[in-house]
Amino acid sequence: MRSSLRFVSVAAVAATLAAVPGSAQKSTGPKERYEMDVATMSGFAAMDGKGGLGGAMGMMFGGDPSTKVVHQLLLRLGSNEAPAAPPAKGDHFFQPQAKMGKSVPLFWEGGKETPGGTTFERPKGRLLLYWGCGAKAGPGQPVVIDFAKVAAGQIPPNLFSTAVPVIREVSKANSRSYIEWPNKKGGRQPTSGSSLLGAHRIASNIGPDINFTLAQDYMQGLSASTAIQGDQSVMVRWNAVPGATGYVAWTIGGMGNGGGDAMGDVVWWTSSASREFGSGLWDWLPPSVVANLITKKIVMPPSQTSCQIPAEVKKASGEMLLGNLNAFGPEANFAYPPKPAGNAVWNIDWTAKVRFRAQTTLLVGVDLPGMGGSSDGGSSTGGSTPAAPAKKKKCKGPLGIPLPEGAC
Repeated sequence: MRSSLRFVSVAAVAATLAAVPGSAQKSTGPKERYEMDVATMSGFAAMDGKGGLGGAMGMMFGGDPSTKVVHQLLLRLGSNEAPAAPPAKGDHFFQPQAKMGKSVPLFWEGGKETPGGTTFERPKGRLLLYWGCGAKAGPGQPVVIDFAKVAAGQIPPNLFSTAVPVIREVSKANSRSYIEWPNKKGGRQPTSGSSLLGAHRIASNIGPDINFTLAQDYMQGLSASTAIQGDQSVMVRWNAVPGATGYVAWTIGGMGNGGGDAMGDVVWWTSSASREFGSGLWDWLPPSVVANLITKKIVMPPSQTSCQIPAEVKKASGEMLLGNLNAFGPEANFAYPPKPAGNAVWNIDWTAKVRFRAQTTLLVGVDLPGMGGSSDGGSSTGGSTPAAPAKKKKCKGPLGIPLPEGAC
């Protein structure tokens, strides 16, 4: 049940535009491209530290999420040049307020899984797809997919979105030389209270130094609460995050109904007004793409701070719903040398893009420290920090996802 990822290269788009007859200004390059993904994670998303759909569905639970907020950086550098002295390597140098040490090493680990490549246990039973905010599910829902037929090669058309791509402007596939971080060379994710404001320098043996100054810092953390209504729908509310360009939420529910590890129906819901389950919705997206998706009601606007999960979703999911709320954020773009005036050819040496987002976990129907799930509306990603509960045997939920202690 893995969606096909669609990768978009800005360099390819730029080259195409440069070749269009009558274009106002032609450009070459960039020879080197840098991409920096910046996330603020709260709730169980903060404990996992991976982010995205693959990270959320593969995370191991335990302990107390409380009001914990952590930061995450994903760094990628691609070049059209071969390394001056193999292997390809580099460093991203930070200011002291980043709390990252002097620098983190950029390196490529051969054979490493690509983003979205997490392997899940093959599910049994059926997949029930729901979408849209509201007390009741809309017409034509749920769309039912039989996993036995999928295993036999009978994959339903348009199961996943083709309208929402996963955008990776820098990847191993589109670079002659490629390095990234995190990697086996070391370095830790930023600690609480860190800041990205100020100067950044990327030095490597696959191209010239990249220098830029960030005026945008980590986004504010998301704090979401869930409350089961009298009609058994679930009201989700969250804080308005400054700088957010739009929001999207999803949940997965449906516990095994055959005992042990047996699987019954898996229930998947998304806040999109249409049937859109594209991987890009759980990732970073440019503000322009988000704005377009808002007009199509695939993404909720930044002014929206609540969404109701239909009662049919809660009923079909059983006792527990696990999900995610994603706040898309701004971008910062840099290029060197500066764009020349007039129609002179712009020979670009390097570009750098910094993308921001915030995300938190939705958990309905489970009483956990700092994240209650009572039916009277007490579920929240925040709260005080009580004493740790007694250890209990872990169990599995939909798609083989390990569940928190106390969930079974």
